[in-house]
Amino acid sequence: MVTKTEETQLNRLENQVDNGGGGAWEYLCMVRKLKVRRSVKVLKHGLLILNDSKKRSSLGPEEWTLYEQVAVAAMDCQSLEVAKLGGMRFFVLKLMQYVICNLLQDCANALQKKFPESKRVGRLEAMVLEAKGSWGEAEKAYPSLLEDNPFDQVVHKRRVALAKAQGNLTGAIDLLNKYLETFMADHDAWRELAEIYISLQMYKQAAFCYEELILSQPTVPLYHLAYADVLYTLGGIENLLTAKKYYSSTIDLTGGKNTRALFGICLCTSAIAQLSKGRNKEDKDSPDLQSLATAALEKEYKQRASDKLSVFTSGFKSLKVSS
Repeated sequence: MVTKTEETQLNRLENQVDNGGGGAWEYLCMVRKLKVRRSVKVLKHGLLILNDSKKRSSLGPEEWTLYEQVAVAAMDCQSLEVAKLGGMRFFVLKLMQYVICNLLQDCANALQKKFPESKRVGRLEAMVLEAKGSWGEAEKAYPSLLEDNPFDQVVHKRRVALAKAQGNLTGAIDLLNKYLETFMADHDAWRELAEIYISLQMYKQAAFCYEELILSQPTVPLYHLAYADVLYTLGGIENLLTAKKYYSSTIDLTGGKNTRALFGICLCTSAIAQLSKGRNKEDKDSPDLQSLATAALEKEYKQRASDKLSVFTSGFKSLKVSS
């Protein structure tokens, strides 16, 4: 995770480079180190170095790292929704796609020529096939790479991405579950699996994924919040009671500044009251918690959206909470 200090440094360096103050290579190295996604800038400044023979040769062996970085950025920048555009803009973006596609192939060819037996280059070539929409060829390339290194996490994840790109969410689920049997500590994979389950309305399976995330990273409020959302969606007294607890823990972990969790407290309290009709003895603190959450939300609206306060107030009157 990128810290605020690192993000500030990166933004300052990016502004410096954009304004002609130099430091393009340092910027590209920092983007790579922090693993942030700034593909347009990487493509722009990376190409300026690669097209300048003096600058390129001064990099030494790092030249090939830059080729790979620019190639990946080019793939990312090709994701243009040109079908929704018309006229000259459509033509310009189509031309950009053509140029980027050729640039991508040039980078891959340069790396293949320099490192003909490299599995890393082979992985990049498979990604190029993905970018071109050659799904069948890419599907053949990735398994062959795993034969040589079955623990290549990037290749496993590319297979998941390939399945998703083709709309094969069931296949993506199978691949992720198989991947997590080996790499159980990969938090990003658990979260990706949870989001796929949610998109398919498989909420119980998604809840399991968030439980795993909370167990491994109990201080990350995002996981508490997502888990509470899933439980609220499932419904039922037990799930709603548990959801309210996790909305509360989200508020604790964020210092009371998570608006979504505050709304979640109010909605859970209302739903529990309607389902139990005041007979639920396990939820004695509901009215007090509801009042505190409502007060916090009113304060937030007064400070940030005073013109919407009346809408908020009238909306909350429809929530029936037993006192």
